[in-house]
Amino acid sequence: MAIELQTLCAYADELMQVERYEDYCPNGLQVEGRAVITRIASGVTASQALLDEALAWGADAILVHHGYFWKGEAQPVVGIKRARLAALLAADASLIAYHLPLDDHPQLGNNARFGELLGIAVEAQQPLPQAQVGAMGCLAAATTCASLVDRIAALTARQPLLIGNPQATVHSVAWCTGAAQGYIDAAVAASVDLYITGEVSEQTVHVARESGMQFIAAGHHATERYGVQALGEALAVHFGLEHRFFDVHNPV
Repeated sequence: MAIELQTLCAYADELMQVERYEDYCPNGLQVEGRAVITRIASGVTASQALLDEALAWGADAILVHHGYFWKGEAQPVVGIKRARLAALLAADASLIAYHLPLDDHPQLGNNARFGELLGIAVEAQQPLPQAQVGAMGCLAAATTCASLVDRIAALTARQPLLIGNPQATVHSVAWCTGAAQGYIDAAVAASVDLYITGEVSEQTVHVARESGMQFIAAGHHATERYGVQALGEALAVHFGLEHRFFDVHNPV
């Protein structure tokens, strides 16, 4: 089937409830391409490598978590920015991006999906207090940090970094995908056994050690692959489109 670009974007904007978020970038349609969509590609970041793969596949629109036009970035369209935009415009393809709305969506979001993959059902998840986005919940059965690290490694195909005791028992978990190491204080305040995010900063290590809470950095890209796939598939099913997820490796 085919759908008009504006119809798809209006539906996705409403689904993602973009008006609720004060974000660091525009959410929704960022680069306008052809008016009718039959194929939608998805990926984490609108890098040149993702554009090249998606456009070679014949994508009419590319859906990402990390798009363009971030607050504070240089405005001139030169260098890397020029090359990326030129590729989209030459192919008459659209770029659609959702940042915080895609982190936070209660069913399709990065946090919801990552929590489910950890073994915490969506209905058992709740917001992490004192955090703009983030979640917390309890594993179906308590396990050790080492076992959970192994589970995450198998899920992400990447070895997570554990700050803590591998033999510590974990039942309650807080998490926020991506670069949310700054929410570690909120996790400590919530008195959970473990906090999981994508990245780690120097001070994060000391907070984890001194609070006695276990901490896992599982990779920014690795933890944020799941929401955009879920949204892409939901849009494809709703409108009868072809959808393909392109996973451009990123070790961070």
